[in-house]
Amino acid sequence: MKLLFTVGGSQAAVFGVAPLAAAARNAGHEILLAADEPMMASAQSVGLPAVCVTPERMRYGQDAMTATVRLDALLELTRQWTPDLVVGGLSHVPRVLAARLKVPYVRHIWHIAAMARRDRTAVAELQPEMERLGVTELPAPDLFIDLCPPSLRPPGAPAGRPMRWVPRVRQSRIEPWMYTRPGGRRRVLITAGTRNLVLDTPGSSLHRLVDELTGSGAEVLIAALPEAAERFGPELGGVRIGWIPLDVVAPTCDLAVHHGGASTAMTLINAGVPQLIVPDNGYGKAVAEAVSGFGAAVMVDGHRPEAGQDPDEVTAARCREVLSDPRYAERARILAAEAASLPTPSEVLCEMEALAAR
Repeated sequence: MKLLFTVGGSQAAVFGVAPLAAAARNAGHEILLAADEPMMASAQSVGLPAVCVTPERMRYGQDAMTATVRLDALLELTRQWTPDLVVGGLSHVPRVLAARLKVPYVRHIWHIAAMARRDRTAVAELQPEMERLGVTELPAPDLFIDLCPPSLRPPGAPAGRPMRWVPRVRQSRIEPWMYTRPGGRRRVLITAGTRNLVLDTPGSSLHRLVDELTGSGAEVLIAALPEAAERFGPELGGVRIGWIPLDVVAPTCDLAVHHGGASTAMTLINAGVPQLIVPDNGYGKAVAEAVSGFGAAVMVDGHRPEAGQDPDEVTAARCREVLSDPRYAERARILAAEAASLPTPSEVLCEMEALAAR
């Protein structure tokens, strides 16, 4: 069987789909991952055979990667390599592709934010492309795989096949301090993901937050891009900053402070780590509201600071609150247990195989 996995948006999409793609490959199926140029390195880092669907002229900023361009690139790919099943994520372009090819379509996302309005708008925008390709209607996905633990799904979310989140990140050589807890100290991880150098908190200071945490006796680790490590490392003293494998270090942490990215949040949920989330966009806010609503996190909205209070002091105070109140850790462990009970990628793959065999 040939399975075409498609991703777009950010590295998180690559890491999110990698376990299912790897399960398919391990089961003996042929797979290809179709990705935009910025995600090729991430695909290669997790060992997936990836095809770049970004036209050469766009790799040099000469044009925008529109839905039309992406769809045409996928059509060209499938003329040379015809899949038996297409897997897509947030974008509906792969859904149009599957309808055109008359093969099953599987949608694979973390459905934690309400997306009904966004989906309707996206489908309407694709109407001209559907007419061009002779696709009269866009059928519902043949299978909807949802990586979100049931307790965090938003009201009105479509019925989906739950699947366990399996952490997958870019790897390199690891050191003992990454997988062992510091003796007699709390460990706090700070990360802004791969889009930002630091947390998007207006008026805040990474240096002040680190000082507050280390001053209370905690060990602080900062998972950051190389340019962030180069810029902020010298002023942070002995704090480790740079590449840190989140899947390895997460089980050793007592708290993680982050931006609300899907891959980051789910890896921490998987490890049972309490979180403090400073969302950097609407999706991150939905993540923060869901996890904090369960009691496994606290949200600090940096764009709406509490009246008369310093944003840095608020963030530090919330960190101390999570570290001192055992209820956050307890709720995080409950959520981790729920996530661990969900079907594995190899189990869900069996349903995909049945779809393609019809």
